[in-house]
Amino acid sequence: MLYFIKSIFSSGFSSSSLRRGKAISRGAKIVSHAGKALLVLSLGLLAACRDDSQTEMNNHSAMATDTAVKAERWYTQEMVNQGKPLYQENCAQCHGGFGQGNPDWRKPTADGRYLPPPLNGTGHAWHHPLDQLRGVIKHGRGPDVPSDMPAWGQKLSDEEIDSVIAWFQSRWPDKIYQAWSRPKH
Repeated sequence: MLYFIKSIFSSGFSSSSLRRGKAISRGAKIVSHAGKALLVLSLGLLAACRDDSQTEMNNHSAMATDTAVKAERWYTQEMVNQGKPLYQENCAQCHGGFGQGNPDWRKPTADGRYLPPPLNGTGHAWHHPLDQLRGVIKHGRGPDVPSDMPAWGQKLSDEEIDSVIAWFQSRWPDKIYQAWSRPKH
């Protein structure tokens, strides 16, 4: 690569040939050298991009491995699988099929009640401990928040409620799950 760069800059333009008038005008010389510099810069960037992209792919692989280790979850895949149809049947009508919630969940309605929040990690559910999530599903309403959340304790068993929570928490990004699972002081 270095040989190639040297050959670009040494091809046909020496200071002695410029002084003798054998080369092109001063303005053309500047343009010519600028063009060569741009070519060299472009080649350097391409080489750097190729090397960085490989490094970046390796870094992403390492981060994925690190993240998987850090985000050990309390539930099993079997619970997630059981929770998905339970969620779809009982929760999706209000919270959305993917746990996306109502877009206006932060704004109170005219009567002061709040619409269903997202459960996919983009809302507020991750601020609440597991027992509180269980209680809201089992007994309805939110803690100190007026809402129309019905009580599901008569329809869903404790195991089914845990499976529903497992399903929507499985949709939480690792960073959100880690923030939720950190010990609270």
